[in-house]
Amino acid sequence: MSVPSSSPSEPLSEQSQRYGDFVLVRRHGHVAELVLDRPEAMNAVSTGMALAIAEACAALAADPGVRVTVLTSSNDRAFCVGADLKERNSFSDADLLRQRPTSRAAYTGVLELPMPAVAAVHGYALGGGFELALACDVIVGDATAVVALPEVAVGVIPGGGGTQLLPRRVGAARAAELVFSARRVAAQEARELGLVDELADDARTAALALAGRIAANSPVGLRAAKRALRLGQGLDLRAGLEVEDAAWRAVAFSGDRAEGVAAFNEKRKPQWPGE
Repeated sequence: MSVPSSSPSEPLSEQSQRYGDFVLVRRHGHVAELVLDRPEAMNAVSTGMALAIAEACAALAADPGVRVTVLTSSNDRAFCVGADLKERNSFSDADLLRQRPTSRAAYTGVLELPMPAVAAVHGYALGGGFELALACDVIVGDATAVVALPEVAVGVIPGGGGTQLLPRRVGAARAAELVFSARRVAAQEARELGLVDELADDARTAALALAGRIAANSPVGLRAAKRALRLGQGLDLRAGLEVEDAAWRAVAFSGDRAEGVAAFNEKRKPQWPGE
């Protein structure tokens, strides 16, 4: 599962770009792979790494050629172990308060990606690391995956969206048990509880394959469908249907819709204009 890391001094191909020292984005056609690349710290999210994640997500969000984003890791043992507690140990209260917007921007950046996002969880996804995965639309794991929101064990609470995203996945009571107990959940139970959507022999390979299948579809349709799914969560049925109708209207008169209908009738693969 390991993704070879690239140091800042290494030349990057035309299909890859580095953001700061700790994030690498690789392009696979219309799929972007956002690699968490701080392997020496098991991808613990430092201030520098949070800035890099937010910057990379902003660039991806603005790129109309990206139809799917996949989050992966360059570390053999972990997807991401959460906040960098070694860094935070040196923080004053004022430092922690100043750093909060930077930290939030990283998690919000993933959550607000306009295209479908898939997390490939290999090894530990703890605290903020699991929250990065929860911010994605689909989580693919492998047999090594271990997930948890253990923040109460160190005197804080999940602060990257965990208290809001986890109940939407598994329900309020199950989320409460997991957050309050701070327990770690291994791959098979995680799949059974819905913390992970799919288990594969190799999380990264499976996630990229899934992303490739998704990316074959209309980019306009994908973004509109994600918007409807996200905005409709928590609404009553009538309000949810209004959200869906607004998203439908956004794509019904698009070039992608015209191409999709034409390709179907002409029995060929569509060439999506993406507009």
